[in-house]
Amino acid sequence: MISISHLSKHYGTLAVLKDINAEISKGEVISIIGPSGTGKSTLLRCLNLLEQPTGGAISVDGINLLDKHTDVPKIRQRMGMVFQSFNLYAHLTVIENLTIAPVKLRGKSKKEANDKAMDLLKLVGLAEKAHSLPEELSGGQKQRVAIARCMAMEPEILLFDEPTSALDPTMVSEVLAVIRKLSREGMTMMIVTHEMEFAKNISTRVFYMDEGLIYEEGSPEQIFENPKKEKTKAFIHRLRSMNYHVGSPDFDLYALQAEMQVFCEKHMLSKELTSRVILTAEESLLIQRDFHNLDIGLTYSEKEGSLTLVLESSGDPFNPMEISDEEKQIGLLMLRNMTKNIHYSREADRNKLLLEMQL
Repeated sequence: MISISHLSKHYGTLAVLKDINAEISKGEVISIIGPSGTGKSTLLRCLNLLEQPTGGAISVDGINLLDKHTDVPKIRQRMGMVFQSFNLYAHLTVIENLTIAPVKLRGKSKKEANDKAMDLLKLVGLAEKAHSLPEELSGGQKQRVAIARCMAMEPEILLFDEPTSALDPTMVSEVLAVIRKLSREGMTMMIVTHEMEFAKNISTRVFYMDEGLIYEEGSPEQIFENPKKEKTKAFIHRLRSMNYHVGSPDFDLYALQAEMQVFCEKHMLSKELTSRVILTAEESLLIQRDFHNLDIGLTYSEKEGSLTLVLESSGDPFNPMEISDEEKQIGLLMLRNMTKNIHYSREADRNKLLLEMQL
């Protein structure tokens, strides 16, 4: 139904979209996820030409949107868009908001438009609000009206640009319920969202966007349960990490500790856990042997509720778990008491010590 080929969008020297390629079939529900600033909303705005693409091609049912002879307003009527903000006409009642475009743009009679509007308000659970003004509605109700207003134009495709981002958490579920209902009725939809569980449950496919590209795509099961690429894994598991490189035995331990403290505070880890992380790092360094090429990584997974400390060093194989030095054995005993698991491995000529923290 929608074909996107080598789509790009530049703002001066800034490339927001670089090389987007996708095919969307009728009835599919595509969730678009990824970090902020990676071009998700720009992609939707390019699809209905609210933004003019810099390059590439977009076609809907074989009609090239970028051809100068294409009747863009007519194509746009087939593609409704729901924004973060509701954009309702404040001086019109709810039902007037729904009927103005079908009457003026599609030539429907007032009665026909009203009958359709009431059916749609029933669909989104707001028939009793038909004669209310937008100021009398909650945020969730306004967004449901905005969805109904899009549906009043009888679109074949709905584009949702973070439809719940401007809502209080208590209002999110009512809007998502309406979108679920539309998906069950076979509406073709593309949804930019940060609601991961919702995207997992509603989508036929998921696009993970990063660096202005569709970085990885697949079924919800693949993307959320078994992502293939590292950036997707980090995003799905909400991984936060810091890295510190040590080049000599005389490295600045206090600078490392300060970075770890800032990292833990930034991710709202408790003071007790922060102290334990710093002490674990210090004791781990005391049992190391080679400091000339040592990388220290601290990774926190919000989703998994895990915190790991990894030390990777060059040099000859050395398993600090098998040290015989009595003083260092005391440090190793402390590490066992402070962590949930310690594991040593040798990978690509580097020694790797992984310590999983108790949260």
